[in-house]
Amino acid sequence: MAVPAATDTAATPAVDTPSTSTEPARRDFLKVLGMGGLLIAASSVGVRRLEAAAGFAPSAEPWEPHAYIRLGDDGLITIICHRSEMGQGIRTTMPMIIADEMDANWALCRVEQGLGNEPKYGSQNTDGSTSIRDFLQKYREAGATVRALLEDAAAKEWAVASSEVQARNGEVVHVASGRTKAFGALVATARTIPMPAATRVRIKTPAERKWEGKAMPSIDLVPMTTGGAIFGADVRLPGMKVAAIARPPVWGGTVLSVDDSLAKQVAGVERIVRIPASPMPGGFLPLGGVAVIATNTWAAMKGRDALRITWNHGPNASYDSAAYKTSLQESVRRPGAAGRTNGDVERGLTTAARRVTAEYYMPHLSHAQMEPVVAVAQVTNGKAEVWAPTQSPMDARKTVAEYLKLDVANVSVHVTLLGGGFGRKSKPDFICEAAFLSREVGAPVRVQWTREDDLRHSYLHSPAAHRLEAGLDAAGKVVAWRHRSAYPAISATFAPKVTGAEPDELTNGASDIPFDIPNMQVEICPAVAHTRIGWYRSVNAIHHGFAIGSFVDELARAAKQDPADFLLALLGPDRRVDLSQAGLVKPASNYGATWTDHPLDSARARRVVELAIEKSGWRGPALARGRGRGIAVHRSFLSYVAMVVEVEVLPDGTVLVPRATVAVDAGFVANPDRARAQMEGALIMAMSNVLSSEVTFAAGRVVQSNFRDYGVTRMRAAPRQVDVHLVPSEGLPGGIGEPGVPPACGAIANAIFAATGVRVRELPVGRQLAGWQTRSSN
Repeated sequence: MAVPAATDTAATPAVDTPSTSTEPARRDFLKVLGMGGLLIAASSVGVRRLEAAAGFAPSAEPWEPHAYIRLGDDGLITIICHRSEMGQGIRTTMPMIIADEMDANWALCRVEQGLGNEPKYGSQNTDGSTSIRDFLQKYREAGATVRALLEDAAAKEWAVASSEVQARNGEVVHVASGRTKAFGALVATARTIPMPAATRVRIKTPAERKWEGKAMPSIDLVPMTTGGAIFGADVRLPGMKVAAIARPPVWGGTVLSVDDSLAKQVAGVERIVRIPASPMPGGFLPLGGVAVIATNTWAAMKGRDALRITWNHGPNASYDSAAYKTSLQESVRRPGAAGRTNGDVERGLTTAARRVTAEYYMPHLSHAQMEPVVAVAQVTNGKAEVWAPTQSPMDARKTVAEYLKLDVANVSVHVTLLGGGFGRKSKPDFICEAAFLSREVGAPVRVQWTREDDLRHSYLHSPAAHRLEAGLDAAGKVVAWRHRSAYPAISATFAPKVTGAEPDELTNGASDIPFDIPNMQVEICPAVAHTRIGWYRSVNAIHHGFAIGSFVDELARAAKQDPADFLLALLGPDRRVDLSQAGLVKPASNYGATWTDHPLDSARARRVVELAIEKSGWRGPALARGRGRGIAVHRSFLSYVAMVVEVEVLPDGTVLVPRATVAVDAGFVANPDRARAQMEGALIMAMSNVLSSEVTFAAGRVVQSNFRDYGVTRMRAAPRQVDVHLVPSEGLPGGIGEPGVPPACGAIANAIFAATGVRVRELPVGRQLAGWQTRSSN
C-alpha cells in the first residue's frame, strides 16, 4: 500500500541554530490548552486527556505518560516518539501503530522526538529490543482511545448513538446518513466530554489494520539520504566551542603532569581544561583526562596532539589480552556456579557411549558504530541543556545531574538521530564530558570523539571462553550437556570487586536453549574485568550463540548425521516450558518478561529451523569444495531465529558469503520491512564478529586504532542475497534488533567447516584458513 510518509517535526536542532523543545513546559501548558487542541497521554495507568479542568496546574506533575498524542483544531496529529532512532525505524513504527488505531490520515500526522523524561514517558532506554515488545499494547490503546473519544464527540454533535458513527481516515462518518466531520473539527467538543469507558475502547482486528504488519515508508529515509537529518555532530549553538580530550590510555589511569605549551600555540586553541578522573570503576562517568577547547574541531584535535602528558596508569597497566585469554580458558576447565541444572549431568557424561568436548573463544569487540559519539551541552545558571545521540536520555539526565551535582529537574536532554548505537550510546560518559566542560568555560561545548577515541576509550564487549561437553548414546542422541562460560561481567564497570557474571545472566542465550536433553548443567566461571565492559548488540547471546551453534554442528559430525536433521532431533517434541520452574537458578530472568507470557517454546524453534531448511535449499545438491552451508538456531530476546549461511572460501582463506536464509519467529511484527533490514544488518555484523573484528590489549592499552586494524565486513564479502522469512503471528512480540546476531555467528562458523574441513573455535577467523586446502579439521 503506497502511503505518504508522515511529516517530521522532531524536536532536534537546526544546523545553525539551537533547538527549542516543542514539548510544552509546565508553566506554558495552560497557554497551549487555551490555544485550542487536544492532548492525550497514554500512560501505564491508562489513557487520559490533559486539560486544566482535570486538575492540571503549572505546579503539579501530571501522570506518567509513555507517549503524547496532540490533536490540533487544524486536524494535524502530533505523535511524540519517546524512543531513540538509530536505524531500527521506531520513529516510523511507533507513530504508525498509534495512527492506525486512531484511523488517522497518515498525511496529517507529525512525529516529534520527546525530551528525556522517564517519569513522563516511561522507559526511554532504547536497548534490549524492547521498543515494540514492551509498548505495543500501550501504543494501540492510546490510538484506540482517541478514536473512541472522537467518535463520541461526533455522536454528541449529531445527537446520535456512538454505535452509529465510525472513524475513517481522519474523519468520523455517520454510517446511516453519510455525514462526516474531520478530526480537527471535533476537537472542541472532544475536549469537553468524558473520556471513553474501557468498554468503548476497542483494539482493531488484524483485518481492520491499514499499516500495522504491512509496508510503511520510513519518515526519516529521505532526510537521512539527502543530508537533511540532524545527527549529534550537526548541532550548532551560538558561541559554541569544540573540545577534543586526551583520556587515560589505561582504564583507571590518572594525569600526573601535563605540558600544554605547544598545544596553546595551535591556532584556534583557546583553553586547556583538566577533567578529574572518576572514582573506579566509574560506571557512566567520564574517564578524566585533559581537554583542549578550540574554535573548531581540527584545532581541538591538533591541540590535543600537541599535549605532553605523563600518566599514572593505575591498577590495569599489566592487562594483556593474550594472557587474559589463557586465564579465561583455564577458568572454564574448573567447575563454576550453576545457572541451570536438570538431571545428573556427571552421570550422563560418564555413562554415555561417546563423550565430545570442545572449547571456544571470542575476543573483545568494539561497537564500531558509524557515528562516533558526540554531545553538545550548555550549562548556565545551574541548569544543563544537552543535545546528543543517546539511546537512554534519562540515564543521561541522571548521570549529568550526579556528575555536576544538579537537580535532575534542571537537566534537559534533546535526542538527535543516532548514526548507529548497538548499546554504546546508552552510556552517557561523553555527555557528562560536554556538560562539565561547558560549565568550566562558560559557553556551549561540543565534545567530539574520533574513531581512535571510540576504539581505545569506549566500553567494549566482553571476551569469553566456553567449554562444552556432551554425551551421545549409541544412536547419536545427546543424553548429557555441560556448558561452562567465563567472561567479565558488565556489572564490573559499575561496582568494585566483581569477580564474574551472575548465574542468572546465563539466560542470555545459554540456560534458555530449547534442546531436549535429560541431563544438563550450565555454569558461569570467574572472570575479573580489566577494562570498561558494556552491553553490545545481543550482549552475551553473541558468544553463547557462537559456541552453542558450533558445538551442535560438531556433535552432528561426531554422530555422523546431517547437521539439520541432528538439530531437529535435538529440539525434541514440541513443549512449552516455564524455566523458572524447570532448573533455572533463582531469580530466573527472561529478558524482563515473565515465563508465563514467554515460556521456552521448542515448537517455535522447530518452525524456524524447518523454514530455514526449506527456503535455503539445504537438501539440494551438495556444494563444491570451498563452498559450504552452515545452520544454527538461537532463542534470544524472546524471539527464535534460525539461519542457514552459505560461504565461499577462497584459496587465500578469504571468506565470502554469497547467500543467507533467515527464518524469524518474533511474535507479532509491526513493521516487516524494518524487521528484515535488522536481520540483514545482524548477519553483516556477525560476519565482522566472526571473521575479522578483535580488540586486543598490551600493557593495559588497546592495540587497535581504526578500521585499518580493527576489521569489519567490506563490500566484497557482504552477502549478495539475504532472504528473510517472518513467521506470521499475532502472538506477543519479541525482540527484532538483536536476535539475528547469535545464530549467524554459529552458522557462519559451521559453513566454513562444511566448505574447508577446518573447525574454527577461536575468533576472529583472520588468517586461520590460510592454506586450508592442504589440511583438515581434527
